[in-house]
Amino acid sequence: MLNISQKKELVEKLAKDLGEAEISFLIDYKGLTVSQVTELRAKLRETGAQMAVVKNTLMRRAVKGTGAEVLIDFFKGPNAIVISKDDPVAPAKVISEFLKTNEKIQLKGASLDGNFLSEEDVKQLAKMPSKEELLAKLVCTLNAVPTNLVNVLAGVPRSFLNVLNAVKDQKDAA
Repeated sequence: MLNISQKKELVEKLAKDLGEAEISFLIDYKGLTVSQVTELRAKLRETGAQMAVVKNTLMRRAVKGTGAEVLIDFFKGPNAIVISKDDPVAPAKVISEFLKTNEKIQLKGASLDGNFLSEEDVKQLAKMPSKEELLAKLVCTLNAVPTNLVNVLAGVPRSFLNVLNAVKDQKDAA
């Protein structure tokens, strides 16, 4: 049982985390075993996300003025909040995979930059490439431009040399 000062501290920390969050997920974890919850937390931690189980009354106070305020109507029953400050896709993938293998867990909704996302929206988000994949594609694209430019620029002298060689071969043959 937390005393009043501990509750205030928890609400302040949660409000700060939610204010910095790029995406927040609200999950009904009722029916999951301790080992399943631990497994989910570990997978989320690998993506840089954190999962917290907080009383709904404290959660209502913490979400005021944050993007996660759109989830306030779903604070009924046992809830866990998942917060990610970096990549919204990676935790969405983890949660979507976990939903497939565990029927007892339910995604109530998510908040992406203050916009509500349904379970279907989160599944669509999970299908997107992750931040690392997008950055890798960007690097490949940026690398391809100078490479192609060098090939084009090198093609002009190469073609000129081929023409000169052809002229030389013609003169040698004559």
